[in-house]
Amino acid sequence: MIRLASGSETRAKLLQQAGIEFIQSPVDFDEEALLKRYKDPKEFVCAAARGKLEEAVRRYGLDIPIVSADTVVVANGQILRKAKDEKEAKEILQKQSGNRVDIITCMIYKDKTKTIEDLDTTSYYFAPFDPKDLEEYLKSGEWRGKAGACMVEGFCKKYIQKVQGKESTAMGLQVERLEEIAKNI
Repeated sequence: MIRLASGSETRAKLLQQAGIEFIQSPVDFDEEALLKRYKDPKEFVCAAARGKLEEAVRRYGLDIPIVSADTVVVANGQILRKAKDEKEAKEILQKQSGNRVDIITCMIYKDKTKTIEDLDTTSYYFAPFDPKDLEEYLKSGEWRGKAGACMVEGFCKKYIQKVQGKESTAMGLQVERLEEIAKNI
C-alpha cells in the first residue's frame, strides 16, 4: 500500500492498472513559484516533486510509503504549463504542432528507510495539428487542467508520428519503475 500525493485521475488509473494498492491524498503545493527559480525543465520538475513530497510527509507522516510526482511538457526548451484560458491553450498547442515535445516526469518514492527519485523523459514527434480540429478541441474545454493543454492519449494521439520513451512517463507516473520498487513493499 502506498499513498499517492496527487489528485491526478490519470496517475490513479496507472496505479490501478498496475495492481498497486494506494490511497490518493492530494497535497497543496505552489509549483508556479518554482518557475522563477528553475528555468531548466528537469530541475523544475524535480523541485516540484520534492516540494509535493515534503508537504505530504509533513501532512501524513510515513506510516505508509508516499509517492509524489510532477510532469512538465517542453517544446523548444520552453516549459508549457497548464493554460489559464482558451487563448493561452491555443498558443501552447501551436508550439507543439509539427514539433518534438518532451514530457518529463519526476517521481519520488519515500518510506521510513529510503528515498528513490526517478526522472524520465518521453519524446513525441507531432505532425502539424489541423486548424479546424484544433479549434474544436479548444472549444471542448478538454485542455483545461492539463500540462501543455493536451493529453497524448486524447487530442494529440492522432498527430503522433514517432515516440521515444514510455507512455506511462508521458501520462505522469513512471509506473514500470514504481512496480520494481513496489515488489519490496
